[in-house]
Amino acid sequence: MAQSVSLDVNGRAVTAALDDPETPLLYVLRDDLGLHGPRFGCGLGQCGSCTVHIDGQAVRSCVTPTSSLKPGQKILTLEGLGSPEAPHPVQKAFIEEQAAQCGYCINGMIMQSAALLSKNKQPSEDEIRQALVGNLCRCGTHLRIVRAVKRASETL
Repeated sequence: MAQSVSLDVNGRAVTAALDDPETPLLYVLRDDLGLHGPRFGCGLGQCGSCTVHIDGQAVRSCVTPTSSLKPGQKILTLEGLGSPEAPHPVQKAFIEEQAAQCGYCINGMIMQSAALLSKNKQPSEDEIRQALVGNLCRCGTHLRIVRAVKRASETL
């Protein structure tokens, strides 16, 4: 029997029906709520393409059971970070630096970078690289990604 779960996603109260309480948050976000920022990459929490923020912390949604979320926790996806009309500084910088190429890693890189900049407004290049080390990029835009995060940090 399906269990109903209430979530706060991108500032909206939403409800999803779970057949299994261990259903990964990623599946709820994509399949039930129609959000496509977080992506399925490895399914093991190793690539970062599924990264979302839970209460400001970058987490891998593919290995986060929906049942592990506590009432009132705030989930933020790429769609809630900014909008086409008012992009988040990291989103704007990624566009300006042309840091997105194939799109595989872009959600994770942006969400991880935004989490970093929320805690450290002026990270060094080393700190940026360290924060992004767990995000895999297949097409090799690493230099542009680091430049984009640096650019975003200069506008905060």
